[in-house]
Amino acid sequence: MKLINMIKFTPRIWFFLGSLGCVFLLSMGAYFQFGQGLEPCPLCISQRLAIFLTGLVLLIAAVHNPLHSVINRYAISGALTALGGASISIRHVWIQHLPPDQVPECKPPLEYMLENFPLLDTLKLMLSGTGDCAKVDWTMFGFSMPAWTLVAFLMLATLSFVQIWNHD
Repeated sequence: MKLINMIKFTPRIWFFLGSLGCVFLLSMGAYFQFGQGLEPCPLCISQRLAIFLTGLVLLIAAVHNPLHSVINRYAISGALTALGGASISIRHVWIQHLPPDQVPECKPPLEYMLENFPLLDTLKLMLSGTGDCAKVDWTMFGFSMPAWTLVAFLMLATLSFVQIWNHD
């Protein structure tokens, strides 16, 4: 038996592993926030929501264990939610690399915006980023947290999209 046949997982297993990856990412976000005291900026919170949505799609796909045609729908949905999160991460990395004089102004805290602004205005402000988003609090191998989150989103999108060809 070939090695590739021995390690081939079904789409259900891959979807489940992807959802576990999302749980891991959310756990790391909680650790950095509550364990290390790093307050998330609006783009960080938006990325967490995208991770949650991607994980939810992948978990539903794993639990549902669909037939071939529906696997494609879950794969595309998982890839789209992950790519949406990747686009937020790209904006965040871009803001972090702006010269200091071009960084957007800081906005009020999220709690204040939710209490005092209409929901659509709050969402627009969350997705546009603020001066708070330019601050780099943590790096690993020279890459900031949003850069690593971008890598994770791209991996999740690839994992989802590959499931189109992974079923018999």
